Amino acid sequence: MGFLKHTGDTTDFNSARYHKILCADYPDFLDEYLRLPILQRLDGVTLLCGTDWTPLFKNRFYYSRLQHSIGTALIVWNFTHDLRQTLAGLLHDVSTPAFSHVIDFRNGDSLMQESTEQNNQKMINEDLELSELLFSHGIYKYEIDNYHRYPIADNNIPGLSADRLEYMFPSGCSLDAVWTMDEIERLYSQVAVLENDDGLPELGFVDKEAALEYMRKFIEVSMILQHNEDKVAMQLMADVVSRAVECKLIEEEQLFTISEKALVEKFDALVKDGTDEHFARLYHTFRNMKVVQHTQEPLEDSYCVSVSVKKRYVNPLVKVGGGSDSSHAKAKRLSALSSEAESCINEFLAFSDTQFGCVPWC
Repeated sequence: MGFLKHTGDTTDFNSARYHKILCADYPDFLDEYLRLPILQRLDGVTLLCGTDWTPLFKNRFYYSRLQHSIGTALIVWNFTHDLRQTLAGLLHDVSTPAFSHVIDFRNGDSLMQESTEQNNQKMINEDLELSELLFSHGIYKYEIDNYHRYPIADNNIPGLSADRLEYMFPSGCSLDAVWTMDEIERLYSQVAVLENDDGLPELGFVDKEAALEYMRKFIEVSMILQHNEDKVAMQLMADVVSRAVECKLIEEEQLFTISEKALVEKFDALVKDGTDEHFARLYHTFRNMKVVQHTQEPLEDSYCVSVSVKKRYVNPLVKVGGGSDSSHAKAKRLSALSSEAESCINEFLAFSDTQFGCVPWC
């Protein structure tokens, strides 16, 4: 099987236009940071966690963790014009390995999907080129090495943050054409900084109908990630990587030094060479599976998965008063203003696919 091609874009998604929507006045200082190897490496890591490399998914285009990092930084800059918060957003994924959250599955962290974040501060603090650049701009590392301290950049579910807002737009476009570019532009124009119940700034919507439309589409995309198809793809690639490391076909650190494309090429070559029968069986199944069977019991002669995964959803703030200045406006959660929103969220949280997802060994 050849590589999946990313030549067609039936969603009309254009990353340059998309980033321009996120921030019309591009901050030129980003360019110096984007040249750094610590960020450039992310160009070879997919946002959609390795699903670009299996025919089980029909991803419409390739979107990298670097593009996601840029998009997150642009949203932060658009709403804060704060250098440090923006750089924290730009650097928030530098510890992401090849195949992204697949490695969380490998680490037994499918439910939270946070294990790969543990080295983020360490990598930022130990990178000499980054240190020199920060020093030249009068920035201390502690100001940018943890984007969790900036609520516009990141906050807890079900709040809306720059990170959460950014990744869902290209994910929805690529996975199932959930958004069009015009819809993204229209909905994003209704986003503003509001104040939550804790007195902290948080991204929300100035219009209830826009908030409701966004939330519905967000959950529509999130439902894809709740199904056994995604669980099988993630866990199977996790097992592929584990077997490759166990058999010394690759070194653990290569997940941070080699692009996904290069790793897939290496795995393809290893299978052709007949290296390790179990690795070949796992990898050949990943590269050729097309249908997942949803069952309550594991099936014979099949690769079967039963895991719980993170539920990604939003219950965004909506402006309910305060005149034209959104920073002093009263805000409420959408579910408090819309029974439809409350119902949609509850239905999503209650959803559970069958106990097992299985694919025949290829």
